[in-house]
Amino acid sequence: MKTDDLIALLATNLEPVDHRRAARTVAMALVASAVAVVASVVVALGFRPDAPRLGGIVPLLLKLAFALAIVVPAAIHLMRLARPGGERRLSLTMFALPFVAVMLLAAFNLAVAPRSHWNSMILGGQWLKCLVSIPLIALVPFAAIVWAVRRMAPTDLWRTGALAGLVAGSLSAAGYALHCVDDSVAFVALWYGGTIALCALAGWHLGPRLLRW
Repeated sequence: MKTDDLIALLATNLEPVDHRRAARTVAMALVASAVAVVASVVVALGFRPDAPRLGGIVPLLLKLAFALAIVVPAAIHLMRLARPGGERRLSLTMFALPFVAVMLLAAFNLAVAPRSHWNSMILGGQWLKCLVSIPLIALVPFAAIVWAVRRMAPTDLWRTGALAGLVAGSLSAAGYALHCVDDSVAFVALWYGGTIALCALAGWHLGPRLLRW
């Protein structure tokens, strides 16, 4: 067979690459992860008792807003990183903004509060439960996201793993907020923000091992 004939044969019945496949695959994993997180919290922990009242729904919405402010840009960039070469369009600034904002609010909140209240504002009544629960709940979404991203052949495995952990931790924190009754900004900044960052660090460490193809 001549070279021209071989090229013509290989070019037969070619179909265009579906550039939205990565986005759809990751989006499906995110939806499944969110459902799994909510189900886990409802079954294992239960809703916060004051959720139907205004005193419960407002702090709950603020916690969800913090978590979603991390999930949305992280998920968008994760879809980019899932494809080879996507790391060239990665901006880390927007990931830091929610953390910086909640830390500044926490500092202001502590500054205007009496020092005698600082301990309860920072530790609340469930700091240890929060520290343990969010990373544990994040295991399921992290596994689902890693499975989805592995199908896309990412090349920057460190940052892809970190983003997978960031998304999983944020989804877990949003789910845990449905149960948690500690609502001070300082508590959210330290224990929600800290555990989400811990999940991102774990993803960064595990990414090269789990995403290698």
